[in-house]
Amino acid sequence: MIERIWSGESILWLILWPFSLIYGMISWLIRLSFQIGWRKIWRAPCPIVIVGNLTVGGNGKTPVVIWLVEALKQRGLHVGVVSRGYGGKAKCYPLLVTNETSTVEAGDEPVMIAWRTNVVVSVAPQRHIAVNALLKLYNLDLIICDDGLQHYGLYRDHEIVVIDGIRRFGNGCWLPAGPMRERASRLSTVHTIIINGGKAEEHEISMTLKPCQAVNLRTGQIISLNKLSFIVAIAGIGYPCRFFEMLTNEGIDVVAKFAFADHYIYNESELCNLIKENQCLLMTEKDAVKCRNFARPNWWYLPVNVHLQGSAVCTLLDDITKLCTSHHNLHSSINNNE
Repeated sequence: MIERIWSGESILWLILWPFSLIYGMISWLIRLSFQIGWRKIWRAPCPIVIVGNLTVGGNGKTPVVIWLVEALKQRGLHVGVVSRGYGGKAKCYPLLVTNETSTVEAGDEPVMIAWRTNVVVSVAPQRHIAVNALLKLYNLDLIICDDGLQHYGLYRDHEIVVIDGIRRFGNGCWLPAGPMRERASRLSTVHTIIINGGKAEEHEISMTLKPCQAVNLRTGQIISLNKLSFIVAIAGIGYPCRFFEMLTNEGIDVVAKFAFADHYIYNESELCNLIKENQCLLMTEKDAVKCRNFARPNWWYLPVNVHLQGSAVCTLLDDITKLCTSHHNLHSSINNNE
């Protein structure tokens, strides 16, 4: 129902429109308070790159964070990641993600990023606290913030916005009548725009998600996706249809599909009841980090890799690398003068 409202297919958005105006006014006042100095902006001693979006979830933001971490690591940069840790309830913050950290504590996305990239990840509702926690322990060249485009209390050196190329901005309304956190005009102030699926404009970077091989959640065995049979697919992500469509595009026959809410917390018996004895369960990597401790032998997950196209990709990486070099040279000069 909410998708129909946000896409404009249902006129129920008109009922919610007054609440959207309130949301928009509050958002504008928050941003204004930072712009005119009523509230202070905290600046880190290293570059901060924000990967965020203008709409609510399901745009492919976290896969872009993983791609960016890996691409910058290949350039020899020491990278850390911070996150709000949506859905997590840690006893205290900041929380440094380790192999033992559960998704209940940190949220699924921070655990997935740490699991996939093996970089240091810190979680805190106030992102500058998470940044400080990393910098006290590690000598990092830059920090990537997973989400946080609207977290204006943290100064950012480079902003990346990820947009669903198929859904774009729906009816264009602020929450709750539409999917927008900020107006589309905000794009004029960001550094990089990435379009996930659909058609990218000249100034945008085209992105596709390509499936890897299937990984057994219990044993770690890796096999070709087409070797799995009698598949029951589940997805608890912002836009589950994207996962199911990916399987269809790969020519994979699926016995049944089950969509769950984003950040859904699974339990063992619930998932066991979805499949029969001769069937296997296939899930997203984001789901897998929540199920790894009680996985059965016939449970698999499908990692995806981000593929970006266009000359702007090299420009993006070059610009961020230059940020790190500039900060390093500046601090070296200050230390030499002292």
